[in-house]
Amino acid sequence: MKRNFLHALALVWLMLLSLTVSAQGEAFAPVRNAIRGGSSRELAQYFGSTVELSFDGDKQSYSATQAEFVMKDFFAKQAPASFDFVHYGGSNEGTPYAVGKYVSKSGAYRMFVKMKSAKGALVVDTIDFTKE
Repeated sequence: MKRNFLHALALVWLMLLSLTVSAQGEAFAPVRNAIRGGSSRELAQYFGSTVELSFDGDKQSYSATQAEFVMKDFFAKQAPASFDFVHYGGSNEGTPYAVGKYVSKSGAYRMFVKMKSAKGALVVDTIDFTKE
């Protein structure tokens, strides 16, 4: 009896975990699509009022408008050949993040995207590109 209860509990826990990961993936879907398309304008729709961008450890904070132009320049120089998120997670405080692989003709990057809640919606807070 106790064993059946533990199996049922484990099953319920796995179902809840899969729903959480699925919900996080859905939150990142429009961001993923904008990056895949190399569209800084579309990506900027999901920026918070300020965005931290990092390229190989060189971090800077930008206004949403400035960040759009920085990403436009990056996409022009490193046009996406492929992109996908490979891992979704969240901090203990509930801050969602995703790790992806961005491939351009001149190289591959590990990409980290962190979102935050602002005015009841999730917005992009941080994007970090690290050349592999």
